[in-house]
Amino acid sequence: MGNLEGRVALVTGGLGGIGLAIAQRYVAEGATVWVTDIAQEGTPPVLSALGRLGNELRYFHLDVTDETEWRAAEQRLREAGQGLDILVLNAGVASGGATTDVELAEWRRIMAVNADGVFLGIRSMTNLLAESGAGRRGGSSIVVLSSILGLVGYAETAAYNASKGAVRLLAKATAVEFATAQRPVRVNSIHPGFIRTEMALGEARTRETAGESGALTDLMATLEGKTPMGRLGEPEEVAGVAAFLASEDSSFMTGSELIVDGGWTAW
Repeated sequence: MGNLEGRVALVTGGLGGIGLAIAQRYVAEGATVWVTDIAQEGTPPVLSALGRLGNELRYFHLDVTDETEWRAAEQRLREAGQGLDILVLNAGVASGGATTDVELAEWRRIMAVNADGVFLGIRSMTNLLAESGAGRRGGSSIVVLSSILGLVGYAETAAYNASKGAVRLLAKATAVEFATAQRPVRVNSIHPGFIRTEMALGEARTRETAGESGALTDLMATLEGKTPMGRLGEPEEVAGVAAFLASEDSSFMTGSELIVDGGWTAW
């Protein structure tokens, strides 16, 4: 531990699941971490996260689809005077539906959060990241959370597939732009498989609560059966990869995509 000592990180969508696990790992590695999400300050989810992570965690509300809020976030970090070394673009939403069934409004909602939110985050924070990364071999680091569904197709998830595929290539394009322009900011993506989070399992839990007996058990059996390692991943297993990409251990990596899926895409 201690690979991120003295660094400052911002993690979007950080109040639960993979985002919270990344924030916890970064704090354990010595970083000061700003967590953002759509919950308002002082609400139970925020107080719970602050209670778990202590003084090295700061929180503020951020709607990643809102350009004005991103500008305010950048100004807030500048006023804090500590710079920004690591940006984790994790905020996202899931959605089901075949291509021919998805309503345009739902398509736009998914793309706004999952794709526009990444684009706006990069555009808003790059100057601050570059300032902090100047003179350091590995510079600063942007970590984009995509998905294995940004790599392979999957039935009934058309909008989600499209949004995650979009940010996969956005990360690569931006990595090349920054590297060739000698901007000291690396950009890499993580592609989790099915992880034990509310996003992956929440709908099945809801159906089970509503009386659909066995919905969660059936989903777990399906996902585990399709994963060569025979289990779902844990958020902490993704957080370890995010810690690596944020550290000097990955100083010669940019434009890379790391898959954390228990072998799902290796079939």
